[in-house]
Amino acid sequence: MHRLSRRPGRTRAPALSAPTSARRAAARSTPASGRVPLRLRLRRDRTMLLLVLPGFLFFVVFHYVPLLGNVIVFQDYQPYLGFRGSPWVGLGNFAVFAEPDFYRALLNTLKFALLQLVLFFPAPIGLALLLNSILSSKVRRFVQSVVYLPHFIGWVILISISQQLIGGTGLLPQVLGELGLPRVDLMTSPEFFPWLVTMQLIWKDAGWGTIIYLAALLNIDTDHYEAAAIDGANRWRRLWHVTLPGIVPVTLLLLILNLGSILSVGFEQILLQRDAVGADAAEVLDTYVYFHGVLDGQWGPAAAVGLVKGLIGLVLILGANKLAHRFGHEGIYRR
Repeated sequence: MHRLSRRPGRTRAPALSAPTSARRAAARSTPASGRVPLRLRLRRDRTMLLLVLPGFLFFVVFHYVPLLGNVIVFQDYQPYLGFRGSPWVGLGNFAVFAEPDFYRALLNTLKFALLQLVLFFPAPIGLALLLNSILSSKVRRFVQSVVYLPHFIGWVILISISQQLIGGTGLLPQVLGELGLPRVDLMTSPEFFPWLVTMQLIWKDAGWGTIIYLAALLNIDTDHYEAAAIDGANRWRRLWHVTLPGIVPVTLLLLILNLGSILSVGFEQILLQRDAVGADAAEVLDTYVYFHGVLDGQWGPAAAVGLVKGLIGLVLILGANKLAHRFGHEGIYRR
């Protein structure tokens, strides 16, 4: 058998895999500042970008392109004339902000928004903490399935259930009548209506909102709990010093995002119950735009209300994000 001779300096280097070669090529092309060029980043992340593309196109087509329609804010828009044929009125459509009906809708919207911010926003957090404390995984999954279910029920069905429970002929008035107490119809009470809307929203979406918080709780390092237990922290101390700080970034992120839509307090839910309590108690900005813009054909003033509502949401998001930066948190984007 012949011995194979190896010549010095002639050793072949092993072939590089595609990812390794791409990383080394990116490293060679990286400038001294350490920033990877855009072309290499697109090539490196092309798979993730393709996965994001359908969602990106959805928002472009159905959210950003329709923003061009805000031109009717400055027109006496007529659908049969179109954007080009409708006459320009300048700022005339903004006179809607001086109408008493608008201020009534604005005050009701702020009332509902405040209640939902105070009562509804913390509800998924508390429910997530309760679910996370269940030791049995089977019981936890069962409870999660039960609390998720109302999210998939339409508002028509949910309001019908509410009518059967607390309406004039529902379960609650019948029980009160048998006990000798006065019957109450909470579904037609204007004073109770803001609380009713908030409780219905908690019932429907609090369970669904726990998904993100449960994921944040799972990302908390268990070593922190062990270290706190060794230091003598009881269950409540671990909750206060480990669990709650662990979900603060996610909570701030969701709070800032919710501020952008704080003036949208549930169009379908309120519209279905508006006639039962009257417009004085149930008219909000969304229903105001629907009745005065769509039904009455006042497209320009209705678009002005929607534009101002969107601008207020944008200002709230930017302001809350800047405030989060001042307290040392990232918010929705980094500085």
